[in-house]
Amino acid sequence: MEEKELIYVCEDEENIRELIRCTLQAFQYESETFESAEALLKACAEKPPRLVLLDIMLPGIDGVEALRRLKLSAQTKETPVIMLTAKGSEVDKVTALDAGADDYIMKPFGILELTARIRTVLRRVYAARSELPGRKRISDIELDIFKHEVTVSGRKVELTLKEYELLKTLMMNAPRVLGRDMLLNEVWGYDFAGETRTLDMHIRTLRAKIGDEAEHPRYIKTVRGVGYQFLDETAG
Repeated sequence: MEEKELIYVCEDEENIRELIRCTLQAFQYESETFESAEALLKACAEKPPRLVLLDIMLPGIDGVEALRRLKLSAQTKETPVIMLTAKGSEVDKVTALDAGADDYIMKPFGILELTARIRTVLRRVYAARSELPGRKRISDIELDIFKHEVTVSGRKVELTLKEYELLKTLMMNAPRVLGRDMLLNEVWGYDFAGETRTLDMHIRTLRAKIGDEAEHPRYIKTVRGVGYQFLDETAG
């Protein structure tokens, strides 16, 4: 039996929440509903869904802030999000899209429109992702993204999960300088409560494994007061 796609719904109005739940069930989606962004974020950290339907006007953390946190989390940065809101100004729409929303539906909306938007976003996001190359190479370091493997000059290097995610994040964003908070959010999750020395420790062990030096970096450069940068001589 084919597994149903899981969709999370975050909406504080019970009647709308129940309408969406019944609609998703009728169209053969699995769903979980939440009244607050806090509950949604907790669930996403434990089990990321295929897609999120997220209201903007929520008690506590609002939808735009929740969206930003989802996009900063390693678990959900790639999860598509459709914003649901009664707010219809151009500013609200642009704010949501700039924060990473994949689509924006104004209330009241029809059932057929909602399901059509869901299908379109799922198809666009996951079809595009399936076409992404499975490898990333800069200089003599190569990532096999599908196998979670790293080679340096053709030699396989054994990394811990966090070291791998850290290297992947730096390489995929090269030559952009990534701040410490961004790296902590990306690799450890938005609610990580550790200190920045945890990041420095992982950078140190990662450098040792890939044959890099802090004082004369070939790969990972420390940008004082900001964070770290993966050096890419081929970048314009």
